[in-house]
Amino acid sequence: MQCGGCGAKVGRRGTSPLCPACHAIAGAALPVPVRRRGGSALWLWTSDTARAALASGDLAAIMRAYRVATGVSQRRLAELLGYDATYISMIETGRREISDVAARLRIARHLGLPAHTLGVSDPDDADFTAMLQFGESTIRLAAIARQSGHGADAVNELWPLVSRLESRVADGHVEREVMLLLARARAELGVSLGYVLPEERLVSAARWTGRALWLAEHLDDQDLLAFTLRVHGNELRKVERHTAAVARLQRAVELAPDLDRGAGLVQLARATGELGDPALFDHAITIAWRLVDAKPGTGLTSLHALHEVHLRGLVQTHRPDLATELLDRHRMSIAAIPPQWQAILQVTTGEVLLARADTSQAETAFQAAITIAEEHRLPHQIQRAFRACTSHLPAVGELARQALERLRIPESAGRQAP
Repeated sequence: MQCGGCGAKVGRRGTSPLCPACHAIAGAALPVPVRRRGGSALWLWTSDTARAALASGDLAAIMRAYRVATGVSQRRLAELLGYDATYISMIETGRREISDVAARLRIARHLGLPAHTLGVSDPDDADFTAMLQFGESTIRLAAIARQSGHGADAVNELWPLVSRLESRVADGHVEREVMLLLARARAELGVSLGYVLPEERLVSAARWTGRALWLAEHLDDQDLLAFTLRVHGNELRKVERHTAAVARLQRAVELAPDLDRGAGLVQLARATGELGDPALFDHAITIAWRLVDAKPGTGLTSLHALHEVHLRGLVQTHRPDLATELLDRHRMSIAAIPPQWQAILQVTTGEVLLARADTSQAETAFQAAITIAEEHRLPHQIQRAFRACTSHLPAVGELARQALERLRIPESAGRQAP
């Protein structure tokens, strides 16, 4: 079937007539599975002790690790598995071996483990292995789609993966590999939603990146923690939680490896600009320029991103003359940059031109931004143009309003199917 909003393919098993991106744009939250079973601690198999027990393949060690993590007694575990308490004691002390496949499969399912960790096979294991193998590729491809100006496509690619991972965790399967993949998938989903959602719904993007950060804080992976801090800080910035955004972005920059520091510094400069702190902004933007000049990169550390952040930050810290000077000194062609950055840069250029009362060129910049943003479904950039133009360029403001109306999902399509 086709999405009622954009015409994209929608899985037949879905309960909404919309693709995930249009579902979110319409104002409905993407559903999160609730945890359906008890007994497993969330971080059960992510600790060093638990991972060592799993690596040993020793059922006795694995069961002891499970009880330590959950606080379950031998008697209670025996009741849950349908055994006598003395039988569990004998297994844990090595006086009794379980070779029966059905029994090992039952134990694995209760402990929240893939069956192969206890030496038996299970059809679900094949799906789990495939999910891990293709999950990383899905995340990478979604990031490429988003960076190429196809944020809605990225959301639609990511949501099935996130949904499956969330369901696995809800069922008590909390292996470290799953948690790491889920953290990255949540983060990328939040970033992608941040491109396609209108301003009044951007809090949804911040929640998803926040859920990613919550996982990363517990997984002892510094690169992942730095990444999730950065993307969550950036989404908090968009919902005007500026102080919290700056705090997370500062920590992200401190933790990030050298290769990734540029992206964090650019986003930190943007957040400090919106915070209205000239000293913090100047410090962050200066370091970012030095890093990019020394080692030009791509994405958020690219020249067009840094140039746009510098222009916008100068306007936001009440220095329009410096912004005008920078714009005149460094006019940048937008032809070779991704569409979302074309729209962002054109809106910011329009804001600078308005600050010096150059309404003719400002009108051209805003019109270009609205056209690009509508084509690539970037309502936030249209809303920026609308705010800037309403008083000074009412005709362009009306163009922005009409573009937003055209992007709006029909109310009937946004309702859940029975």
